[in-house]
Amino acid sequence: MSLRLYNTLTSTKEPFTPLQPGKVGMYVCGVTVYDYCHIGHARANIVFDIIFRYLKYSGYAVTYVRNYTDVDDKIIQRANERGISSTELAQEFIQAFDEDMAALGLEKPTIEPKATEHIDEIINMVQQLIDAGKAYAVDGDVYFAVRSFDNYLKLSKRNLDDMQAGARIAPGEKKRDPMDFALWKGAKPDEPSWSSPWGEGRPGWHIECSAMSTRYLGESFDIHGGGKDLIFPHHENEIAQSEGASGKPFVKYWVHNGFVNVNQEKMSKSLGNFFTIRDILQQYDPEVVRFFILSAHYRSPIDFSEQNLKESRSGLSRFYEGLHAAAEVLSQCDIDSSIATTEGEELKERFRTAMDDDFNTAQAIGFLFDGARAMNRLMSEKKFRKKADKVAAVNSLHQTLLELGGVLGIFGSDPATWLERQKMAALADMAISAEEIELKIAQRLQARADKDFALSDSIRDQLETSGIMLLDNSEGTSWKIR
Repeated sequence: MSLRLYNTLTSTKEPFTPLQPGKVGMYVCGVTVYDYCHIGHARANIVFDIIFRYLKYSGYAVTYVRNYTDVDDKIIQRANERGISSTELAQEFIQAFDEDMAALGLEKPTIEPKATEHIDEIINMVQQLIDAGKAYAVDGDVYFAVRSFDNYLKLSKRNLDDMQAGARIAPGEKKRDPMDFALWKGAKPDEPSWSSPWGEGRPGWHIECSAMSTRYLGESFDIHGGGKDLIFPHHENEIAQSEGASGKPFVKYWVHNGFVNVNQEKMSKSLGNFFTIRDILQQYDPEVVRFFILSAHYRSPIDFSEQNLKESRSGLSRFYEGLHAAAEVLSQCDIDSSIATTEGEELKERFRTAMDDDFNTAQAIGFLFDGARAMNRLMSEKKFRKKADKVAAVNSLHQTLLELGGVLGIFGSDPATWLERQKMAALADMAISAEEIELKIAQRLQARADKDFALSDSIRDQLETSGIMLLDNSEGTSWKIR
């Protein structure tokens, strides 16, 4: 099956056919850099990181552009409150964003433009719109004339007349129609500004993405992405500006990720359920957060909760336990590379089927679980090490899991180190310490040496009641959290 993706513009799942065979241009709206990023930003950026990775895995040459909005009302207000320049504030939070995304295992986009570095392109596009009769200047401001663009609201499927009935022109605005929006804002005191044909000023929010995407991907390109909250007005206005200036279709496929709720409520500072990425990473491994986000389809809403993160940690731990066991066993086996196996290729095919169905990471992870279970079953067979075909199959599944995990940005850690780290993290939530567990194990070993098997069994039962599973082997006794 070839790739199909859901297009917000047509409200249907469509075959993916890029404008240029073998090449993909993708633009994703980045953050406005005035504060630390929250879990909603994590989801959006992980989703498009996966799309970027999978398109490359599928053989496409991808140009991925993700911008920084580094001039905006919120940036100016926060900078003034702190007594620093907008440039200083923006740079501080660009660095913070980069650190957060690196911690979450994101690959760097091909290009990361800043709005303030593309003022010439923005001014040129605004002038194009004025020349085309799609925009007008009033006392240093420039507005897009919404009624001049026939297909306005084709992305969000709203009705312009219904929206206009409740719209008002705010005090100080000079636009002709309540639905018109700013392309260029005349300079105000204590604000950054640039020279333009309409006087000193700065760009509106929407125009910057049109100008930067066109600069790097052309007047028409393949994929434009972002959260559902951007469909209106931001992406709707991008279409109007870009197509109004060029007269060409702007984007072929519009892709939007679903919202993040917190404990089944909308995330909000006023509700006290607002979590930055940095808050979350103090308690959970970044790979757990990534795995949690990938465990739901990108278009579905996802519920961020302590319980769901713990379940994601447990699920990821099961993968790492299998990978650790396979690596240990395979290091002690002779692997005959001449033996043909089908297990790995079959797993890849199932993975591709899931991902080709609108990047269904939830189903893809389910198939990876199937592969890990099959690998564990083979290793549990009697005299496994002496069965060359079984060893070859385990090796194939092990390598395939690592390869496909790489496409999703998971399984990149050393299994033993990762498992130990998660064991300690999970233990912090329990009413028993590592020292107490080790003491119980020592007492149990002594009881077994004394042939006091009733006490030995009692200690095992006590630990199991606390959620601790003991693992006996030829090298001694280890433990893990159930």
